[in-house]
Amino acid sequence: MDRRHIRNFSIIAHIDHGKSTLADRLLELTGTIDARKMREQVLDNMDLERERGITIKSHAIRMRYTANDGQEYVFNLIDTPGHVDFNYEVSRSLAACEGAILVVDAAQGIQAQTVANAYLAIEAGLTIIPVLNKIDLPQADCDRHTAEVANLLSCEPGDVLRVSAKTGLNTPQLLEEIIRRIPPPRGNPAAPLRALVFDAAHDPYQGAVVYVRVFDGQLKTGDPLRFCAQPDMRHETDQVGILQLGYIPADQLTAGEVGYVTAHLKDIHEARVGDTVTNADDPATEPLPGFRAIKPMVFSGLYPADSERFGDLRTALEKLRLNDASLSFVPERSLALGFGFRCGFLGLLHLEIVRERLAREFNQPIVATVPNVEYQVMLNDGAVRTIDNPADVPPRGQYQSIAEPYVRAHVICPTDAVGVVMTLSTGKRGEYLNTEYVAGDRARLVFDFPLAEIIFDFYDRLKSVTRGYGSLDYDYLEYRVSALERLEIRLAGETVDALSAVVHRDAAYRIGRRLCEVLKELIPRQQFEVVIQAALGGGKPIARESIRPLRKDVIAKLYGGDVTRKRKLLDKQKAGKRRMKRIGRVDIPPEAFLAVLRIGE
Repeated sequence: MDRRHIRNFSIIAHIDHGKSTLADRLLELTGTIDARKMREQVLDNMDLERERGITIKSHAIRMRYTANDGQEYVFNLIDTPGHVDFNYEVSRSLAACEGAILVVDAAQGIQAQTVANAYLAIEAGLTIIPVLNKIDLPQADCDRHTAEVANLLSCEPGDVLRVSAKTGLNTPQLLEEIIRRIPPPRGNPAAPLRALVFDAAHDPYQGAVVYVRVFDGQLKTGDPLRFCAQPDMRHETDQVGILQLGYIPADQLTAGEVGYVTAHLKDIHEARVGDTVTNADDPATEPLPGFRAIKPMVFSGLYPADSERFGDLRTALEKLRLNDASLSFVPERSLALGFGFRCGFLGLLHLEIVRERLAREFNQPIVATVPNVEYQVMLNDGAVRTIDNPADVPPRGQYQSIAEPYVRAHVICPTDAVGVVMTLSTGKRGEYLNTEYVAGDRARLVFDFPLAEIIFDFYDRLKSVTRGYGSLDYDYLEYRVSALERLEIRLAGETVDALSAVVHRDAAYRIGRRLCEVLKELIPRQQFEVVIQAALGGGKPIARESIRPLRKDVIAKLYGGDVTRKRKLLDKQKAGKRRMKRIGRVDIPPEAFLAVLRIGE
């Protein structure tokens, strides 16, 4: 098809600003989906996406639209995830486009992810069409939020389209603006093949299905392929085609087009997001810029609730990884929980999604340990060890320092909440940088945070102190040395490795004390006294709590007689409890392993 009649664009927005609903209206207006098959959030395949109102996985679809001038155009829409955890996937999806529709809620206005996505689109050199959505809501303040968007993008208020994706108001005008404002794709069909991988999915019959945007050259069935990140591997193209609700085979894909390719790839890990596909016989001299390997940022141990179902958990994780290349896991063993897996995730939302899918799709009840980040420990001999499990941190005296990952966070909140947000952020070891006012009553605060401090409850507490109006976005910065220590929990004299955590030295006593108190509430009473201790770096305890033993009234059957009869029975009971304390074992309930999440209550 003539490249002048192709438009490649993406829809970007903060969570729950109506991105998927707007995509539904565009599909409906272009006749891409039959009215009988139409449903809400049609591009969101998972129940979790519909329930939470967020897009978890990218989706691409081709639409045909006849403009008011009678000319037919092809629209390639790439729907992007809407959470900060999937920031890299969003950037690669934007790299496959020439334009982006920035959707802003007319009731909520600009949020943190709005700003972050806008900057990503600007850095990618895209043409941005600002859209104010949900103008039909009674609480919509269209004039004020239109001015905010215009100020953010340095455009005229008249350039901001006002639509209602739910009712379809003014959405036909948006289709015409896509043609008028977004430029057609550039590229040389005669040059060596260069195609960007922006996503991949697993098909049980075809293996990995790779979603690509062709920048130069042509891609045809039977062509030998090579991924630039894996130059030693050669593949043969089995099928190419276009993406609609299913896979539609085509003869070829040329420069400017978006589609899919299959090449007998066993799993999606062979096709990395952001990589460049080229012809193995006539390769391109340079790959497309921007590729980096996806690196997990949050780690947690997943263990089967029933230790006999370890094999079932392995099978479930392997099936999940077929469609989720960012999920990583390795087997590990815990003294308290038995055999399980140490899993790496992009963020806390990614962890929650995996846990929900394991429970729903595979009926796999699991016990999850406290999420943590990856640390770099410099040993006494100068070697640096990367550790993702707090239990692996060496004792005091065996290392020089511990470095933790830092992020640059952007917090958007009402101006009257700046004080409480400052207090909350400094309490989380945030380093204040600056404040910008993005609108008359909205401020943007910039902090450097340790990632470990914001993956637990920071977002929930931010929403609480700002009455729901605060939002957060962050970017990874670097590793920085901090005064960190390994906090271990001892139960009845034995260290519970699954309850270990890496904490800042200044907060160690408070966290240790609170952990002991919470565990005292959660662990049931035994026939013997259970001592709970918190210790730093394998040294002396810094906090302690005791769970009183259950006590049977052994002298209830006595109705008189000498006191020595009572003393004999009480001494016998005391000796039995000493023996139980020596050989007894404490069963820890699953909820106790997330006790650290309650230390802020």
